[in-house]
Amino acid sequence: MTILPPLTHTPAVRAPRIEDYALVGDLQTAALICRDGSVDWNCLPRFDSAAVFAGLLGTDEHGSWKIGPAVPAGVPAPYADRCRYMGDSLIVESEWDTVTGTVRVIDFMPPRDGHGPQLIRIVEGVTGTVEMASTLAPRFDYGRWVPWVYNRNGRTAAVSGPDALWLDTSVPGEEKDGAVHHRFAITAGTWVAFTMGWQPSHAPAPEVPDAEAALKETVAFWETWTDHLVYDGPYREAVVRALITLKALTHAPTGGIVAAPTTSLPEDLGGERNFDYRYVWLRDSSGTLSALLRTRLLEEAIAWRNWFLRSIGGDPENLQIMYRLDGGREMPERELSWLPGYENSSPVRIGNGAADQLQLDVFGEVIETLVLAHEFGVARCEDTERLILRLVDYVRLHWREPDDSIWEVRGGRRHFTYSKIMCWVAVDRVIRLVEQGVLTADLEALVALRAEIHAEVCARAYDRERNTFTQSYGSKELDAALLLLPQTGFLPADDPRVIGTVDAVRRELASDGVLVHRYRTDGQQVGMDGFSGDEGAFLLCSFWLVDALALTGRLDEAEDLFEQLLTLRSDLGLLAEEYDLVHRRQVGNFPQAFSMLGLVNSAVLLEQLRTKAATPVVAA
Repeated sequence: MTILPPLTHTPAVRAPRIEDYALVGDLQTAALICRDGSVDWNCLPRFDSAAVFAGLLGTDEHGSWKIGPAVPAGVPAPYADRCRYMGDSLIVESEWDTVTGTVRVIDFMPPRDGHGPQLIRIVEGVTGTVEMASTLAPRFDYGRWVPWVYNRNGRTAAVSGPDALWLDTSVPGEEKDGAVHHRFAITAGTWVAFTMGWQPSHAPAPEVPDAEAALKETVAFWETWTDHLVYDGPYREAVVRALITLKALTHAPTGGIVAAPTTSLPEDLGGERNFDYRYVWLRDSSGTLSALLRTRLLEEAIAWRNWFLRSIGGDPENLQIMYRLDGGREMPERELSWLPGYENSSPVRIGNGAADQLQLDVFGEVIETLVLAHEFGVARCEDTERLILRLVDYVRLHWREPDDSIWEVRGGRRHFTYSKIMCWVAVDRVIRLVEQGVLTADLEALVALRAEIHAEVCARAYDRERNTFTQSYGSKELDAALLLLPQTGFLPADDPRVIGTVDAVRRELASDGVLVHRYRTDGQQVGMDGFSGDEGAFLLCSFWLVDALALTGRLDEAEDLFEQLLTLRSDLGLLAEEYDLVHRRQVGNFPQAFSMLGLVNSAVLLEQLRTKAATPVVAA
């Protein structure tokens, strides 16, 4: 099956698709910039702060900053004719061809070095002369409050409560209705910079940024970082862009890694499946670390391990599935009634009620990542080793309990098969460390525990008639997480039960055998996850299918599927959480760490297996 290409997007009115956005960031927060030149999402000063531009979840009236060719009032802003990242960086270049000339806008956020967050936009004339317009309309607290805008010593300030933005540019402007408007002509060979910085409102104004120097420093930062990458396989361009995106989702001061920089981009257009992903999920960040480790990026692994030790503290028995960037545990979920939501998908939520769930699989994923870090050369740490033993002891005491599953369902706890398998993984990986002499523990007891979990899962979660493991004990439903069976080592990849499970999931949960749904949903009623409506195909699960096919001996099929999945990326190489096959577009929070790490891990695995297949076997 060939995946249908995305529908061509030539809007008569402004209604951007999720994939029409570029990501820029400074390793502490990020901004999404539309192809029409509008910054529609930016939380300051960090990922989980309130947005000052929230037009993405409403309209321009909820906060935006638009720069582009000037158009008459009421006429939609034109989309850029070309949009690309500058080399292997997080600097975006957008170009518009107009009847009078071509203009380029360069957008970036320089990594912080003693200064607050800055968003810099450089307008550069390429050919001819182009009339340009800039409208900066910040709306604080997720589009709720109009700021006080005033001029001080030639600088523009926008202040609301504890927050202040400072705008610097050489172009004269005027304030109207809480927005700052600039109109100017740009000619070939000239450029104008607009720099916006955030400060607490009680603090002195920040220094005026040097846009040209900041651009050079930002280019140098990304060139230096990407020089450390070791991957050089056939999909290098896609892998490097995914890794840069994952790096952009890290919070440099703490080492935490957010699942996505956005909240409430819908999994079901017009529906209620809208959640806040601006937190550090242990599962998601463990997967991100796995992708970074496999490409030999060890610095991030050390930073995350330190974040993990601080966040868990001395209380691993009360492990949460997610934390705030600073390790905080409180993230109460609430709805923002004044925001209509992306394409009227409501409610818009901030905070996340799933933080209090029990998800037993997390213990396996965290331990596996810590073991992987050790195997890739991250120095041993006695605190980490003690913590691993406490985590596996928790598994020993609680693995028989029902939980809320990897998918954070809100329809009641069950004995989810994948959760039990990951409990087995937790024990198995600790056994490996004990056998290597890294840890000291009762090996005989651990081996017995591993065998006990294995026997129960095989007895209670396996459907002999259909030759497949099921979503939970006694269920007939399937779960895409079972595609991870070949990777876990729970059974050999060539075991008929593993192959049967992969085939069953592909048959029952994948659209035409390609794009995989997490589990079945019914748009007409509330499903097992506690929500109504359907959702798109989960892109990470589709990469899991690539891996499962490759590991079960179907490498050609896996490579074909992987290449089809690459066509779903935006033209900037980004992926959201899901893909809507009906509307042929990306849905869910964007860009999504899960999707990008799935791409990296699949590419690395395919390269390893293809290299192995091509290596001649030398006779003994």
